[in-house]
Amino acid sequence: MILPKVSIVVPAHNEATSLAAGLPPLLAVPGEFDVIVVANGCADGTAEVARRAGARVLETARPGKAHALRLGDAACTVFPRLYLDADVLITAASVRALLRAAAEPGVLACAPRPVLDLSGAGRVARRVHRVHDLLIAPTRVLAGAGAYLLTEEGHGRVFPLPDVLADDGWAQASFAPHERRSEPAATTVVRPARTVGAHLRRRIRVRSGNRQLAELGRPAPEGRLGLGDLAALVRRREAGPVDAGCYLGVLLLDRALTATRRGPVSWGSDTGSRR
Repeated sequence: MILPKVSIVVPAHNEATSLAAGLPPLLAVPGEFDVIVVANGCADGTAEVARRAGARVLETARPGKAHALRLGDAACTVFPRLYLDADVLITAASVRALLRAAAEPGVLACAPRPVLDLSGAGRVARRVHRVHDLLIAPTRVLAGAGAYLLTEEGHGRVFPLPDVLADDGWAQASFAPHERRSEPAATTVVRPARTVGAHLRRRIRVRSGNRQLAELGRPAPEGRLGLGDLAALVRRREAGPVDAGCYLGVLLLDRALTATRRGPVSWGSDTGSRR
């Protein structure tokens, strides 16, 4: 019997459409990957779509990503293990690239490089996402790529996974910089918020996740972003003045909305989210 090269855990909450596109590339070679879809609190055909594609399926009435990740992890058969968001796309070739990276000495965790799919996004939202991606790219590593892979030793740092909102942030903070890697030969296709309003709503969740991680003693170790980082992008001509202006305008709107909910917020207090 040939053992799979990697176990892949996919927590999925009402993701039938996304899985119909994302699972076939991972299951094209029978037995190469052990793909486990954890349908949690679903009201659509998520489980049925996953079964038809050839994945192993676990179902739970309890919604929640962290719970689904724990269930899927307990059902895994091999290491390394890849934890994959249901709404991102990754190819088999990218998974193999992650496996090669994880086999190198000292690497305990690695993640692909996210590629933004901005089709259907509004004009301002596209500018905001492009600038944000440039700002966080140097230190993103495991967070924000929609997937991260753990070796057996790395798994012991991250699991048992608590009930955190940002599991990738928890994973990111579990390793020293030399132990984790962003693998340029591997990519995921990530679809960010399509509108400014949706982006602002998502920022609420990101901030909540960051605060929770800090309370659990695993804050992001990297420095926070500031106006100087944005100005540097413009000076290097990596972002134009209009792009930077849109980003700053939306950021200030985010800060104003935050202030009405939680009191005064300084520039550096939340911009440090690396997601």
